Amino acid sequence: MSTMWHGCLADTDYFELRSSGGRDYGVWVTTPPGYDPTTAPAPVVYVLDGNWTVGLTAPLIVTQQDPMQKIKPYIQVSVGYAGEEAEHWTRLRNRDLVPPGEPVAQEFLDAVETGVQAGVTTREQADAYTAELRDTRGDAFLSFLTSELHPRIHRDHGTATSGHGLFGYSYGGLFSLYAWLTGTALFESVGAGSPGVVGEDSQVFAQLDKMGDSLPSAQIHLTVNDRELLGDLPVYQNLAKNAATVLHRLTASGANVTSEVLRETHLTGLQASFLSYLRTCRAL
Repeated sequence: MSTMWHGCLADTDYFELRSSGGRDYGVWVTTPPGYDPTTAPAPVVYVLDGNWTVGLTAPLIVTQQDPMQKIKPYIQVSVGYAGEEAEHWTRLRNRDLVPPGEPVAQEFLDAVETGVQAGVTTREQADAYTAELRDTRGDAFLSFLTSELHPRIHRDHGTATSGHGLFGYSYGGLFSLYAWLTGTALFESVGAGSPGVVGEDSQVFAQLDKMGDSLPSAQIHLTVNDRELLGDLPVYQNLAKNAATVLHRLTASGANVTSEVLRETHLTGLQASFLSYLRTCRAL
């Protein structure tokens, strides 16, 4: 059945789900055109930061009908925040998408302070934004995705039993790296767009040191933007540099990793990064 959510997203249903930890999430489920789970159940691609990303990524579900480069069928599940919390998604994501114990880089704090000085954000908003980084719970959010949300999606939408993917961008990309490094069995491919590995003391490097050459078999696709690396903002310069370091270490260890440098800024790179993930990890 083709539906429109609030008149703008075709083939998309929306519902809200409270986690076992008492957090409320908004969930958009976009199915391929003409999807029939009884004859050809499709796997799921989970996309993070749904309040921002759903409008830029969900319409790309039509790539499955592109005659020039076909993409394997998938159901997109975009995960964000519901109700009044949707207004505060930019700070709540800090709590959910950052691995527990992740240090806060000074360059990141400097960027937030620059926003205050420029009048882009208020002192109160900036303090609330950084406060969420004092007790980050990427582990709890990963458990919610795999143990609570996915069973419901599988039950209600008749998904395939394998072939699922995860895509995140910026701090969502950091979460994707974290989920991949923990060896989460649900995801057979992971997209990490401009992952927010801002500091050299990131938990990502600690995880890599601990794992050595025993890396997950799932494919991971990492993208960065040339304007992050070549621009004059230290927070993005460090992000791109550290992402390259992660890539080099994964490549040297024989991981199933692919990558692409995109001609975008940090803000404009989301859609291009998602397309890069689809073309690389989910092409027929």
